[in-house]
Amino acid sequence: MAKQYTDVAVTHDGMVATVEIQRPPNNFFDNALINAIADAFEDVDADPNLRAIVLCSQGKTFCAGADFSKRDLNATATGGGGKHLYKEATRLFRSKTPVVAAVHGAAIGGGLGLAVMADFRVTCSEARFSANFTRLGFHPGFALTYTLPRLVGQQQANLLFYTGRRISGDEAVRIGLADVLVAQDQVRSAAQELAKELAESAPLAVISVRETMRRGYADAAEAATERELTEQSWLTQTADMKEGVKAYAERRLPNFQGK
Repeated sequence: MAKQYTDVAVTHDGMVATVEIQRPPNNFFDNALINAIADAFEDVDADPNLRAIVLCSQGKTFCAGADFSKRDLNATATGGGGKHLYKEATRLFRSKTPVVAAVHGAAIGGGLGLAVMADFRVTCSEARFSANFTRLGFHPGFALTYTLPRLVGQQQANLLFYTGRRISGDEAVRIGLADVLVAQDQVRSAAQELAKELAESAPLAVISVRETMRRGYADAAEAATERELTEQSWLTQTADMKEGVKAYAERRLPNFQGK
C-alpha cells in the first residue's frame, strides 16, 4: 500500500515521483504541510528507482505561503508549534533528488520560497510570483534572502523584496526566476517531461553534479533562515504588520506609520 501523507499525495510514473499539495484553493502551508512535503522528498530519496520529483498543487494557486489572516500573528509565524515554520523548511533544501516545480498559479510569500527551493520551475503567463512580505509589514522567510539573489541576482531580488510587487510568469522567465513557459493547462505535463529528461541522465552523475553546484546550499539556506527569524520575530509585534495583514484581508492599500 502506498504511504499516506497529510494534505500531500505522491504518485510514481516510471522514475519520476509527483508530489502534489492538496490544500486548495490557496494551498496555505504550516509546519504539518511542510513536514509532509519533506517526508515525501526523503522517501523519494530513499527509493533508488526514483530519480526526479515534480512538485505541484491542486487549486488555483501554487502556494500562497503562510495564512496571515489568523488573529495571532506569532502563532502564524511559528505555525502554532514551537519551531518556526520557515525553519522546518530547511529539511527540503537537504533533499538529494532534483525537483521541478510546476507553478501554474500564484507563488506568493513563502510560496515563492517553496518554488525557489526547487531546482527548476515550469510556469505560465497566468502565474504570479511575489515576495510580498514588506506589503504585510513583515520580513522575507523560507531562506529567500539567500535563495532568491542566488537565482535572479542581488538587484532583482532587492527590487522584488522592497516593493513586494507581483510579476507574471513571462517576467519570471525573463529574469531567470522560472525556466520554462508553457500554456497554463500544460504546466504540469511540461514539468513531468522535464523531470523525465533529468531522470534519463546517469543518476550517480546527476547527484554528483547537483552536489557540486549546490555545495553549501542547504547550510547557507539554514543560516539565512536564522537571520530571517530574528527579524520576523520583532516585526510581528509592530502596528505596521497588523495594518498590513488587515489591509491585505480587506483588499486595500495599507496605511503604514512606521510603528
